[in-house]
Amino acid sequence: MLNAPPLTPEAPALRPVRTLALIALVGVLGPGAAGAGRGGPPAPSADLAGPGMTVARAFSEPSLEARFASLSPTLRAFADPPASAKGQAWLGLTPGWEILDLARLPNLELGEPDAAFQAEDARRINALRPVSREPLAKMPAFRLSGAGEDARRALTCLTQAVYYEAAREPEVGQAAVAQVVLNRLRHPGYPKSVCGVVYQGSARPTGCQFTFTCDGSLGRPPEPALWSAADAVARRALSGHVVREVGSATHYHADYVAPYWAPTLVKLAQIGAHIFYRWTGPSGEAGAFTGRYAGGEASLTPAILGGVDPRTQAGLEAFMAPPPPRTVTLALAGETRTYTISEPDAAGSAGLPAPGQLSPIRRRPTPEEIRRINAALAALEKGEPAPVVAGAGVQP
Repeated sequence: MLNAPPLTPEAPALRPVRTLALIALVGVLGPGAAGAGRGGPPAPSADLAGPGMTVARAFSEPSLEARFASLSPTLRAFADPPASAKGQAWLGLTPGWEILDLARLPNLELGEPDAAFQAEDARRINALRPVSREPLAKMPAFRLSGAGEDARRALTCLTQAVYYEAAREPEVGQAAVAQVVLNRLRHPGYPKSVCGVVYQGSARPTGCQFTFTCDGSLGRPPEPALWSAADAVARRALSGHVVREVGSATHYHADYVAPYWAPTLVKLAQIGAHIFYRWTGPSGEAGAFTGRYAGGEASLTPAILGGVDPRTQAGLEAFMAPPPPRTVTLALAGETRTYTISEPDAAGSAGLPAPGQLSPIRRRPTPEEIRRINAALAALEKGEPAPVVAGAGVQP
């Protein structure tokens, strides 16, 4: 019941069963039904005011006591439990459920969700999503040659990913995790080094790409036997081994979780406890994986890997956003026009074209070459013979 005003020692709370019966009776027959024919309840106290006054008047302690007194002897006997049941938790409800203090939020004592039930729910959800029937993309082998610092650092990062993400998975499941790392390396939307892929987003508030880089797992020393097995898997992956079972997968998650992004991707396979996905459309096909390994693993120090640095953090946002454009002004027949030209990105590949932009396919002309071209175009516009100047053309 709504406890307004608060109870006093002289006005003890109604017994739970009596309160339940009265509330049910009032709810069915109306606030005045219990006292019909026996006189109405006492006038509500003057301190009951505010938005909940109507409800508070109907279910206040004095009102319920008055309604209980107005019941017939049979109903009172039914609503009033025997003395032997005093203090019993009726219907399994939390003691004190019958009093709702308007000054405090109710405590339903639901507790924390059970992890086992959550895991089972996630597995049921994941099972409802069908595996794609399309053929898996045939990914080419990746080979990291050399025995320098770059190769050693790349091997360490890939071994960490295999160990901390899948150390107790079957061997093919461990190899599939390594395959995802190498698939990402070749996709335009991810860094172009092994360590860059593994540690992408590790210091961002939005979360890391590989959980172990930001959840404290690296603070736990690895088990030697499992680390040795993960090292062997990573070495095979960097020597050209391809896991055909996951194709062009760039994402995976454990089957005991149901991440929000899973329905937006194409489900490819489940190996052990991990479910693997690829991007939808052409971005998930083998033809999209055109990125080249850039190396530079040795320069990715722990400080860089643990911070927000473009060498490790440049991902989809850098891929989707074209680089800052530059402008070129050309004069033709006395009319000056300005064009926007997209620049190549830092890696030297062509920037993504944007609507209304000119994408260069040749080297940039020098200012002198531009002057000569403009002069030739102006002469042509006037009907004059174009001046012949050696080197005036723009060479490919």
